[in-house]
Amino acid sequence: MTTRVGIYGYGNLGRGIESALKYSDDLELVAVFTRREPSSLSLSTAGVPVVSVNDVESYKDKIDVMILCGGSATDLPVQTPKLAKLFNVIDSFDTHAKIPEHFANVDSAAKSGSHIALISAGWDPGMFSLNRLYANAVLPNGKDYTFWGRGVSQGHSDAIRRIEGVADARQYTCPIESALESVRSGANPELTTRQKHTRLCYVVLKEGADAAKVENEIKTMPNYFSDYDTTVNFISQEELDKNHRGLPHGGFVLRSGKTGFNLENNHVIEYSLKLDSNPEFTGSVIVAYARAIARLHNEGVNGCKTVFDIAPAYLSPLSGEQLRATML
Repeated sequence: MTTRVGIYGYGNLGRGIESALKYSDDLELVAVFTRREPSSLSLSTAGVPVVSVNDVESYKDKIDVMILCGGSATDLPVQTPKLAKLFNVIDSFDTHAKIPEHFANVDSAAKSGSHIALISAGWDPGMFSLNRLYANAVLPNGKDYTFWGRGVSQGHSDAIRRIEGVADARQYTCPIESALESVRSGANPELTTRQKHTRLCYVVLKEGADAAKVENEIKTMPNYFSDYDTTVNFISQEELDKNHRGLPHGGFVLRSGKTGFNLENNHVIEYSLKLDSNPEFTGSVIVAYARAIARLHNEGVNGCKTVFDIAPAYLSPLSGEQLRATML
């Protein structure tokens, strides 16, 4: 049975989801919803309409799962609860500290409409979250470590672009190799924020901008750069366009722990990702979970869920019999 999918928002993530749907035969893209003028968008999937978000309610009985592609700062806290009253929904909300609050708001809305909602799907939160949970359950005597990168941080890049005098920018988060190797060795080091990552910035200045002033503003920016060793490189727009237009990312989740009656044996669990395209990989994760929540809704489940609540078998298009025969 084909699951009918809508995409709400069509930026980098929306396009990544569209590309993932192309290779999911059991999922069908029904419509893309946008705040922009619909005629201004050109999709890669033939025959799929682009619809104004103002008309989303008219699709209430035409879509099985609505995938929300807004930003976590201002879009999703409003959009997810609102749309969970109308559709089964899934989002990639990634403001970790506010996940409990977001969950509560979405849970109430989804239950009021007898729908299921999945929040914070992606790779962190998402795949990394699952691996932290598995590792903690298996090695209760241990320590967690998460390293991000080397990859483009879209939020940090945007923060630089908002500085007066900046025309364009890309920011890379880079794990410090010596810290990563110390964790891999089982040494269980105590690491500060500065000891785990550096930040590497490539910045295009507007004509007449004060480079020293821009560099100081970047390096002292609270919550973004002030806690890290940050390198700022000023380059031309041509160089940025040539060498820094991609959106790679990735990282590592590790847990170093001990077992034995006297905790005499050491173990390290490591999960890693190396991604050419952050939005395309995130979109692929979300599409798998869209399949899962459609199945759960057909079983009568409603309310808000996270990746912790979804059994792995629900993600796969294969039957239980096929999974047991080929993957167990």
